[in-house]
Amino acid sequence: MKRRGALVGEVKSTGRLATMLGGLGLVAGALLIAGSRHRLATEPPSYPPAQETGEARPAPGVAVHDMRPGQPARRIAEDLIAPPPLDASGIERIEPRPPLGELGLASPPKTPMPQDWRETLLYRPVATSSAVFEAMGRKVVISGTVDIDPDRTCAFGDAVWPCGQRARAAFNAWLRGRALKCVLPPDGDRFAIAAPCALGKQDVGAWLVANGWAMASASGIYGKAESVARGAEMGIFGPPQ
Repeated sequence: MKRRGALVGEVKSTGRLATMLGGLGLVAGALLIAGSRHRLATEPPSYPPAQETGEARPAPGVAVHDMRPGQPARRIAEDLIAPPPLDASGIERIEPRPPLGELGLASPPKTPMPQDWRETLLYRPVATSSAVFEAMGRKVVISGTVDIDPDRTCAFGDAVWPCGQRARAAFNAWLRGRALKCVLPPDGDRFAIAAPCALGKQDVGAWLVANGWAMASASGIYGKAESVARGAEMGIFGPPQ
C-alpha cells in the first residue's frame, strides 16, 4: 500500500510540473509574437540584393532603345548591285502612245448655260415639228437634237411614208398640252431658242431621239440613244407608222 501511494504522488507532481512548463511556453510564444509585430511596424522591409549579371534585364512591356554606337553598313559588290551611272545626253523623250480606246478619253465639258438663264415653265406647248414647239409666245428647239422637217419623207424597204408629219404628231401626242420646264433667258425672243427641256423628270431630247422622232446632233449627248433607235428600227428609222 505504501508503494502504490508513493507512485500516485509522483504522478501528480509530474503532471503539475508539465502544466507549469506548458504555461511558461505559452507566455514565451506570446512575447515572441508581440516582439515581431513591433519590429515589423518600426523597421522598413528589407529585400534581397538584385542578382548581379553581365547586363541588366529590362522590365517586361518597356521599350528599350539601343544606345550602343552604330556601325556603318558594310558595302558589298557595289558594281553588281548598284545601278550604273546614266548619261542624260543619251536619253530621248518620245511622244506618249495613243489611248487604247475611247473609254480612256475624258468626255468634253458641257457648255455652261449663261448665268441669267433660269428654269421656266411653259404651259400648253404645241409641237410645230419633231423637235420644235411653241408656248407662251416663245419658240424653243430642243437642244442636242436635229429636227425632222414636217415635209420630209422616209423610205423603208419599198415603202415611202411622210415620217416628218408622223414625228410631229408623235411629239404632240406625248406632250398632251402639259407644261414643259426649260432653261431660258429672262426676256422673250422672236427667234427660236435652243434650250434643254424636261417633262416632269423626263428629258425631252432623250425621249425624242430614243424613240426615233429626232436625230442626235454631232455635239450633243444623245448619240448612243440614236444608235439604239436605228438598231431597233424605231420612229423614222422603221416601217411606216
